[in-house]
Amino acid sequence: MLKSKKMCNVASGKEKASKVLKNAKIINVFTEEIIIGDVAILDDTIVGVGSYDGEIEIDCKGKYICPGFIDAHMHIESTMVMPIELSKRVIKSGTTTLIADPHELVNVKGESAIEFLLDATENIPMNIYIMLPSSVPATKFETNGSEFTADEIKNFINHPRVLGLGEVMCFNDVIDAQSEILTKLSYSRDKISDGHAPNTHGKRLQAYACSGVETDHECTNFEEAYEKVQAGLKILIREGSAAKNLDAIVSGLLKSNLPIDNFMFCTDDKHLDDIEKEGHIKHNIKRAIDLGMNPIKAIKMATYNSANTYGLKRMGAIAPGYKADIVILDNLENIDVLDVYKDGDLVDDTTFDKCRYDIKDLDMLKTVYFKEITVDKLKLEAKDKNHIIEIVPHQILTNHLFEELPQENGYFKPNEEYSKICVIERHRGSGNVAVAPLKGFKIKNGAIATTVAHDSHNIIVAGDNDEDILLAVNHLNEIQGGYVITSNGKVVGELELQIGGLISQLSGHEVQEITSQMINTARNMGVPKHTDPFITLSFMALPVIPQIRLTDIGLFDVDLFELM
Repeated sequence: MLKSKKMCNVASGKEKASKVLKNAKIINVFTEEIIIGDVAILDDTIVGVGSYDGEIEIDCKGKYICPGFIDAHMHIESTMVMPIELSKRVIKSGTTTLIADPHELVNVKGESAIEFLLDATENIPMNIYIMLPSSVPATKFETNGSEFTADEIKNFINHPRVLGLGEVMCFNDVIDAQSEILTKLSYSRDKISDGHAPNTHGKRLQAYACSGVETDHECTNFEEAYEKVQAGLKILIREGSAAKNLDAIVSGLLKSNLPIDNFMFCTDDKHLDDIEKEGHIKHNIKRAIDLGMNPIKAIKMATYNSANTYGLKRMGAIAPGYKADIVILDNLENIDVLDVYKDGDLVDDTTFDKCRYDIKDLDMLKTVYFKEITVDKLKLEAKDKNHIIEIVPHQILTNHLFEELPQENGYFKPNEEYSKICVIERHRGSGNVAVAPLKGFKIKNGAIATTVAHDSHNIIVAGDNDEDILLAVNHLNEIQGGYVITSNGKVVGELELQIGGLISQLSGHEVQEITSQMINTARNMGVPKHTDPFITLSFMALPVIPQIRLTDIGLFDVDLFELM
């Protein structure tokens, strides 16, 4: 009551604000216009826009003020660092809010992973919200580490930082009205349920939208996005390290003159190195502007649209009563971020000084377990023609090919054109090993292996010879998860990801430096620039993205949704 009274007194001009940003060009996301004036702040709240006096006054003449940017859908685990380290990186480029789906870590450790992430994001000077994973495991056609049931979702759904149900990847189960997923959706009825339904059209799309799913981030072209908007879904335009859908969707959006209210931005999966080079959500904004979008509309998509969709009241706008998460820009062409205010405080080198987190659940550090792998396990019979996974440049989609393979003594012999890809189960000691040809990876004289393999996160490895493949896989067991590159019988690069085999305990700078070096190594070994050597590889095991994938059980036809 006392704070509300103080806020009203400051807003009405009866008392001074604690802080005022003066003479700025203020972006109003409601009317999509620029207002010249002051922004009055009291503690962590904007209390007025107009003409104000403050205890502290900061001249912003010639500068632009807009709300803090929101990533509407992302996976903290994909950055491979602890939430504290990620926050340090993204807030510098204007992102003040992350909406995270932790289904990667939950596939490894189940309910304890939710507790771990909620705890690890509790006292960070950034808004980090959680969407509860809906599809763990994603399908019955792979082996993961743990389940996350409807009852467990019910236990967490009312947590104040849980916004709803994470991406519903089991879209076929939804369309077929399977009771387990419909029960999960029912628990999120008063919140929001994220979608994940690539290439879903017609009556199948109608059934999916009818279930209560409200968003989708899997559109790769505007035509698909348009049909989904017609069905009432809101579209999260994804621009990450591997999947880059922004150009196609925004270009179509501009040509169609469709209102932007049902569109927002997300990264989904983006490496720290790319965040450092390009920025985070600011990169999405700038790219949209470069394509011809009005800058105010692009900023609205990155702020208010996301806040409104996810029920984040009093966020995503520069207006009285709204959270004082503020970005100050030099211009609206390059979206150069000059300063960021979080809860009314300037973000500087001391902002994260008091942030510390010690891992309490040591089981999170011991998640790689598999039986000894021999060369015989890696053999693949070469038939007249074999099913082949082909990488699609700049996408996480794949093409399903049926071609003749190079062979020796009746078995597939990989080369620069056709790599050998293997998935090894690493959670339950089942001994499962699956092998297939991979086209487009182009690695020479070595192998790349990782425990990051969406979404079950078994070991996935691709190479051009069995010796380097085995060396890389066995080294992952020694370091309990991470990235490994081998060449000519030696380990030539490694990044330890000991937390669930997905997250490092190193600083963001260290992870970025190691990752950058390893990417360069992979490029020198032939992996093309249009293919992220780690993120793209990690998606080759995800059986909910068309057309063909490899799980620890075998090759999987996503279109038919069955093992081959």
